Amino acid sequence: MSERKAPRDHIGTILLELAEKNSDIILMDADFKPASKITVFQNRFPDRFIQVGIAEQNMMGIAAGLSTLGFIPVVSTIATFISRRACDQVTTSIALPELNVKLLGLYGGLFVGKNGASHQSLEDIAIMRAIAGMMVLQPADVVETRSMLEFATNYHGPVYMRIGRDPVPQFVPDDYQVQLGTSITLRDGNDVTMMTYGDLVEQTMLAADRLAKKSVQARVINMSSIKPIDETAIINAASETGGIVTVDNHNIFGGLGSAVCEVVAEKMPVRVKRIGVKDVFGKSGTNEQMMEKFGLRAEDIEQEVLNFLAH
Repeated sequence: MSERKAPRDHIGTILLELAEKNSDIILMDADFKPASKITVFQNRFPDRFIQVGIAEQNMMGIAAGLSTLGFIPVVSTIATFISRRACDQVTTSIALPELNVKLLGLYGGLFVGKNGASHQSLEDIAIMRAIAGMMVLQPADVVETRSMLEFATNYHGPVYMRIGRDPVPQFVPDDYQVQLGTSITLRDGNDVTMMTYGDLVEQTMLAADRLAKKSVQARVINMSSIKPIDETAIINAASETGGIVTVDNHNIFGGLGSAVCEVVAEKMPVRVKRIGVKDVFGKSGTNEQMMEKFGLRAEDIEQEVLNFLAH
């Protein structure tokens, strides 16, 4: 297995490299700099770094204004503070006028250390998916993070990009290039398809390994483009494997599972099992404890798939 790297640890370095080539990129922070590891950018470009403080709603308005002057504001803070706290500002000030602002939601989902429910973003994908014109993405590893950030800063329009906190292996090839609305098949199989994204790709792949030992060949697809979503991959999975299991680091309502169900209901009706947080708030604890409590470990996913296939 490849060296484990945390996507959030590389955000500052990647943005620095992109900013070296594009003088319009501005990085904004809401007093989250030590955790987001973006100090390297501030040190290199202090005049292109804006520390707004704990004022996320104001930060969206400032970013919107800067974008109208031709800048490319990259807004970096905790995912739940972008989506829940600043939802109106993101919608009205950024998405409605279709402004060129990039939103980096760090600590997406349950895995926020011991910060608890107030910092766990279990609704952000649902919120952002429902905002017209907003792209919703989450990379699986550092290589995909790099490609996705490069794509986002070159794409004209609002983008919401969820960033994982913890180290993960590399899943995409070194030369991978993000294409909006496409997925990556990480493992082939015809018995069932598992779809996931971000920091749960690893547990889903491990679950596929466990299933293979029980003669269940599971297709695993990295759905890093959650909106727009890869409808072709979903339709193919529905027709070729006969069932889809989604694995969400998010509430089962409004997340990837909901997005997949929307496609199959219209294009290729098939049974879908949604694994994720079942309409409750998170808890305080280690990320390992959260994974166990909410049934997101490889062994939990394996059992859910076996139950799904048994019926």
